[in-house]
Amino acid sequence: MYRISYHGGYSHEAVVYALRDCGIRHIDTAKRYGCEEALAKAVAESRVPRDDLWITTKLWPYDYGYHSAKQACLASSARLGVDYLGLCHAIGVSNFLISHLEELKDDCGIVPHVNQVEFHPFQQPWDLVRYCQKEGIAFQGFCPLAKGQALSHPLILGLAEKYGRSASQICIGWSIQNGVITIPKSTNPQRIFEICQVFGFQLEEKDMALIGTLHDERHVSWDPTLVK
Repeated sequence: MYRISYHGGYSHEAVVYALRDCGIRHIDTAKRYGCEEALAKAVAESRVPRDDLWITTKLWPYDYGYHSAKQACLASSARLGVDYLGLCHAIGVSNFLISHLEELKDDCGIVPHVNQVEFHPFQQPWDLVRYCQKEGIAFQGFCPLAKGQALSHPLILGLAEKYGRSASQICIGWSIQNGVITIPKSTNPQRIFEICQVFGFQLEEKDMALIGTLHDERHVSWDPTLVK
Protein backbone atom coordinates (compact mmCIF):
# COMPACT_ATOMS: atom_id res chain seq x y z
CA MET A 1 0.00 0.00 0.00
CA TYR A 2 1.14 3.52 -0.73
CA ARG A 3 -0.36 6.72 0.68
CA ILE A 4 -0.48 9.69 -1.64
CA SER A 5 -1.18 13.29 -0.62
CA TYR A 6 0.02 16.83 -1.04
CA HIS A 7 0.93 16.94 2.65
CA GLY A 8 4.71 16.87 2.63
CA GLY A 9 4.69 17.19 -1.16
CA TYR A 10 3.26 15.34 -4.12
CA SER A 11 5.48 13.79 -6.75
CA HIS A 12 4.11 12.57 -10.07
CA GLU A 13 7.36 10.71 -10.76
CA ALA A 14 7.25 8.98 -7.39
CA VAL A 15 3.72 7.68 -7.96
CA VAL A 16 4.56 6.37 -11.42
CA TYR A 17 7.72 4.75 -10.05
CA ALA A 18 5.83 3.11 -7.19
CA LEU A 19 3.25 1.63 -9.55
CA ARG A 20 5.33 0.77 -12.58
CA ASP A 21 8.68 -0.24 -11.09
CA CYS A 22 7.96 -1.32 -7.51
CA GLY A 23 4.74 -3.27 -7.93
CA ILE A 24 2.67 -1.13 -5.55
CA ARG A 25 -0.99 -1.90 -6.19
CA HIS A 26 -2.87 -0.28 -3.29
CA ILE A 27 -3.14 3.49 -3.36
CA ASP A 28 -4.54 5.46 -0.45
CA THR A 29 -5.70 9.03 -1.08
CA ALA A 30 -8.56 11.39 -0.16
CA LYS A 31 -10.58 14.24 -1.57
CA ARG A 32 -9.07 16.43 1.17
CA TYR A 33 -5.53 15.75 -0.08
CA GLY A 34 -6.36 17.59 -3.28
CA CYS A 35 -4.49 15.28 -5.63
CA GLU A 36 -7.11 12.94 -7.10
CA GLU A 37 -6.85 14.46 -10.58
CA ALA A 38 -3.04 14.40 -10.50
CA LEU A 39 -3.16 10.81 -9.33
CA ALA A 40 -5.37 9.87 -12.30
CA LYS A 41 -2.63 11.10 -14.66
CA ALA A 42 0.05 9.14 -12.83
CA VAL A 43 -2.01 5.94 -12.90
CA ALA A 44 -2.62 6.37 -16.62
CA GLU A 45 1.08 6.92 -17.27
CA SER A 46 2.01 3.84 -15.25
CA ARG A 47 -0.15 1.71 -17.58
CA VAL A 48 -1.17 -0.52 -14.67
CA PRO A 49 -4.64 -1.96 -15.47
CA ARG A 50 -7.46 -0.62 -13.29
CA ASP A 51 -8.46 -4.14 -12.29
CA ASP A 52 -5.01 -4.64 -10.73
CA LEU A 53 -5.36 -1.60 -8.47
CA TRP A 54 -7.10 -1.13 -5.15
CA ILE A 55 -7.75 2.59 -4.77
CA THR A 56 -8.95 4.06 -1.49
CA THR A 57 -10.24 7.59 -1.18
CA LYS A 58 -12.13 9.35 1.61
CA LEU A 59 -14.98 11.79 2.06
CA TRP A 60 -14.81 14.96 4.13
CA PRO A 61 -17.44 15.50 6.89
CA TYR A 62 -19.51 17.97 4.87
CA ASP A 63 -20.09 15.15 2.35
CA TYR A 64 -21.84 12.99 4.96
CA GLY A 65 -25.43 11.91 4.39
CA TYR A 66 -26.78 9.48 1.81
CA HIS A 67 -27.21 11.80 -1.17
CA SER A 68 -24.16 13.96 -0.43
CA ALA A 69 -21.95 10.92 0.05
CA LYS A 70 -23.18 9.35 -3.18
CA GLN A 71 -22.44 12.50 -5.16
CA ALA A 72 -19.04 12.89 -3.50
CA CYS A 73 -18.11 9.30 -4.38
CA LEU A 74 -19.12 9.86 -7.99
CA ALA A 75 -17.14 13.10 -8.09
CA SER A 76 -14.04 11.41 -6.69
CA SER A 77 -14.40 8.64 -9.25
CA ALA A 78 -14.50 11.24 -12.02
CA ARG A 79 -11.43 13.06 -10.70
CA LEU A 80 -9.57 9.75 -10.37
CA GLY A 81 -10.65 8.67 -13.84
CA VAL A 82 -12.12 5.37 -12.66
CA ASP A 83 -15.50 3.68 -13.05
CA TYR A 84 -15.74 2.38 -9.51
CA LEU A 85 -15.33 4.00 -6.14
CA GLY A 86 -18.70 5.77 -6.90
CA LEU A 87 -19.87 2.16 -7.21
CA CYS A 88 -18.10 1.24 -3.97
CA HIS A 89 -16.64 -2.24 -3.71
CA ALA A 90 -15.90 -1.80 -0.01
CA ILE A 91 -16.63 0.85 2.61
CA GLY A 92 -14.52 1.81 5.57
CA VAL A 93 -13.88 4.35 8.30
CA SER A 94 -10.83 6.18 9.59
CA ASN A 95 -9.75 7.01 13.16
CA PHE A 96 -12.66 5.08 14.71
CA LEU A 97 -12.08 3.77 18.23
CA ILE A 98 -14.04 0.89 19.77
CA SER A 99 -16.71 3.24 21.13
CA HIS A 100 -17.17 4.81 17.70
CA LEU A 101 -17.42 1.42 15.98
CA GLU A 102 -19.95 0.23 18.58
CA GLU A 103 -22.04 3.36 18.03
CA LEU A 104 -21.90 2.86 14.26
CA LYS A 105 -23.01 -0.74 14.62
CA ASP A 106 -25.86 0.16 16.99
CA ASP A 107 -27.13 3.14 14.98
CA CYS A 108 -26.61 1.88 11.44
CA GLY A 109 -26.39 -1.88 11.72
CA ILE A 110 -23.28 -1.73 9.51
CA VAL A 111 -19.84 -3.14 10.18
CA PRO A 112 -17.25 -1.41 7.96
CA HIS A 113 -14.82 -3.46 5.91
CA VAL A 114 -11.80 -1.50 7.15
CA ASN A 115 -10.72 0.90 9.90
CA GLN A 116 -7.71 3.10 9.20
CA VAL A 117 -5.93 4.23 12.37
CA GLU A 118 -2.56 5.63 13.45
CA PHE A 119 -0.20 2.75 14.29
CA HIS A 120 3.55 2.86 14.98
CA PRO A 121 5.99 1.89 17.75
CA PHE A 122 4.79 4.75 19.98
CA GLN A 123 1.07 4.24 19.30
CA GLN A 124 0.01 0.59 19.61
CA PRO A 125 -3.78 0.37 20.17
CA TRP A 126 -3.91 -3.38 20.68
CA ASP A 127 -7.41 -3.44 22.17
CA LEU A 128 -8.68 -1.77 19.00
CA VAL A 129 -6.69 -4.15 16.79
CA ARG A 130 -8.18 -7.17 18.57
CA TYR A 131 -11.69 -5.70 18.41
CA CYS A 132 -11.39 -5.18 14.65
CA GLN A 133 -10.10 -8.72 14.20
CA LYS A 134 -13.03 -10.09 16.21
CA GLU A 135 -15.55 -8.08 14.19
CA GLY A 136 -14.01 -8.97 10.83
CA ILE A 137 -12.80 -5.41 10.20
CA ALA A 138 -9.46 -5.08 8.42
CA PHE A 139 -7.13 -2.94 10.54
CA GLN A 140 -4.97 -0.50 8.54
CA GLY A 141 -2.18 1.46 10.21
CA PHE A 142 -0.98 4.84 8.97
CA CYS A 143 2.08 6.87 10.04
CA PRO A 144 4.18 3.68 10.53
CA LEU A 145 7.31 5.81 11.05
CA ALA A 146 5.59 8.18 13.50
CA LYS A 147 6.25 10.97 10.99
CA GLY A 148 9.96 10.26 11.27
CA GLN A 149 10.12 10.29 15.07
CA ALA A 150 10.77 6.53 15.23
CA LEU A 151 13.71 6.73 12.82
CA SER A 152 16.03 8.29 15.40
CA HIS A 153 15.11 6.09 18.36
CA PRO A 154 18.18 4.17 19.66
CA LEU A 155 16.35 0.84 19.75
CA ILE A 156 15.17 1.16 16.15
CA LEU A 157 18.63 2.26 15.01
CA GLY A 158 20.21 -0.67 16.85
CA LEU A 159 17.88 -3.16 15.19
CA ALA A 160 18.54 -1.55 11.81
CA GLU A 161 22.24 -2.19 12.31
CA LYS A 162 21.63 -5.74 13.55
CA TYR A 163 19.53 -6.73 10.52
CA GLY A 164 21.39 -4.65 7.96
CA ARG A 165 18.22 -2.73 7.14
CA SER A 166 17.08 0.87 7.30
CA ALA A 167 15.23 2.22 10.32
CA SER A 168 12.11 2.67 8.19
CA GLN A 169 12.23 -0.98 7.11
CA ILE A 170 12.45 -2.06 10.74
CA CYS A 171 9.33 -0.04 11.64
CA ILE A 172 7.32 -1.15 8.62
CA GLY A 173 8.46 -4.76 8.96
CA TRP A 174 7.45 -4.78 12.64
CA SER A 175 4.01 -3.42 11.74
CA ILE A 176 3.45 -5.99 9.00
CA GLN A 177 4.64 -8.86 11.20
CA ASN A 178 2.00 -7.78 13.70
CA GLY A 179 -0.62 -8.43 11.02
CA VAL A 180 -1.33 -4.75 10.39
CA ILE A 181 -2.02 -3.55 6.85
CA THR A 182 0.54 -0.80 6.73
CA ILE A 183 0.34 2.52 4.84
CA PRO A 184 3.74 4.15 4.32
CA LYS A 185 4.21 7.40 2.40
CA SER A 186 7.17 8.90 0.56
CA THR A 187 7.98 11.03 -2.46
CA ASN A 188 11.56 9.73 -2.55
CA PRO A 189 12.13 6.86 -5.05
CA GLN A 190 14.88 5.35 -2.88
CA ARG A 191 12.55 5.29 0.13
CA ILE A 192 9.77 3.81 -1.99
CA PHE A 193 12.17 1.07 -3.09
CA GLU A 194 13.02 0.41 0.57
CA ILE A 195 9.33 0.00 1.34
CA CYS A 196 9.09 -2.76 -1.24
CA GLN A 197 11.97 -4.71 0.33
CA VAL A 198 10.40 -5.21 3.76
CA PHE A 199 9.34 -8.77 2.97
CA GLY A 200 12.95 -9.95 2.62
CA PHE A 201 13.58 -10.36 6.35
CA GLN A 202 11.89 -11.29 9.62
CA LEU A 203 12.38 -9.73 13.02
CA GLU A 204 13.05 -12.19 15.83
CA GLU A 205 10.31 -12.50 18.42
CA LYS A 206 12.50 -10.94 21.12
CA ASP A 207 13.05 -7.91 18.90
CA MET A 208 9.33 -7.67 18.11
CA ALA A 209 8.73 -7.63 21.85
CA LEU A 210 11.37 -4.92 22.39
CA ILE A 211 9.66 -2.61 19.91
CA GLY A 212 6.41 -3.41 21.71
CA THR A 213 7.83 -1.73 24.82
CA LEU A 214 8.08 1.64 23.02
CA HIS A 215 4.35 2.33 23.26
CA ASP A 216 3.83 5.63 25.09
CA GLU A 217 0.37 6.57 23.71
CA ARG A 218 1.93 9.30 21.58
CA HIS A 219 -0.11 10.64 18.66
CA VAL A 220 1.69 12.23 15.71
CA SER A 221 -1.58 12.73 13.86
CA TRP A 222 -5.09 13.70 14.92
CA ASP A 223 -6.20 12.19 18.25
CA PRO A 224 -9.60 10.43 17.91
CA THR A 225 -10.02 10.09 21.68
CA LEU A 226 -11.22 13.70 21.62
CA VAL A 227 -14.37 12.63 19.75
CA LYS A 228 -17.05 11.36 22.11
